[in-house]
Amino acid sequence: MHGSVKLLIGLGVVGGLLVGADRIAVGVAEDQAADAAVSSGWMTTKPDVSIDDFPFLTSAVAGELDKVTMSSDGMTVTDGKETVTMHSFRADLSDVKFTDSYRGVTIGHGDGRGVIAYQDLSKFMVGGGRLTLAYAGPGKVKAEVPGGAVEGRLRSEGNQVVVDGLQLTGAASKLSGLAGDLLKPQRFGLTGLPTGLSLAEATPEQDGVRLSFTFAPGTTLGH
Repeated sequence: MHGSVKLLIGLGVVGGLLVGADRIAVGVAEDQAADAAVSSGWMTTKPDVSIDDFPFLTSAVAGELDKVTMSSDGMTVTDGKETVTMHSFRADLSDVKFTDSYRGVTIGHGDGRGVIAYQDLSKFMVGGGRLTLAYAGPGKVKAEVPGGAVEGRLRSEGNQVVVDGLQLTGAASKLSGLAGDLLKPQRFGLTGLPTGLSLAEATPEQDGVRLSFTFAPGTTLGH
């Protein structure tokens, strides 16, 4: 066997070992980042974490990651009274730095999004879920009432979700006595958001209200 062939084989073996070591290391780091999200109280259930940097060991030596994705189907939000589940939560993070011997991370930039089902979101409304919201078109929601529906707009203001511009439709529009509390603007704050997370937008969609979030630069997860 020629020496050059042996060299190529040797380099291939070494390269394979390095790639294997890199994948093992990134798996450990992903697990530690997920633990940091829980230990900091940022999430109640361990999320799935994906680190896109390759080779990872180079980024690990530098102590900074270009891109980290964190997802969970069990994050909860609250208005201070009711607590509901937010589904399909995903956070895209960048400029993520390791802290405290890799037991924590500091986020440079990031945004997130998740969906709250209308049935759950309705628990924050006046009536405690008796008036169930549904999708009524771009930027709009509705709730069925005898003889028609209550329709209005849904949006965000700061960390609050606002439902206003409410009107009765159909035969219900003639029942003035029904208007009362149903047509009053309603707002509820999401007081239980994880540290560093702020509500940026609330958008009605077919399967629920999509909430978009921003991260405060320097948000730290872990010890």
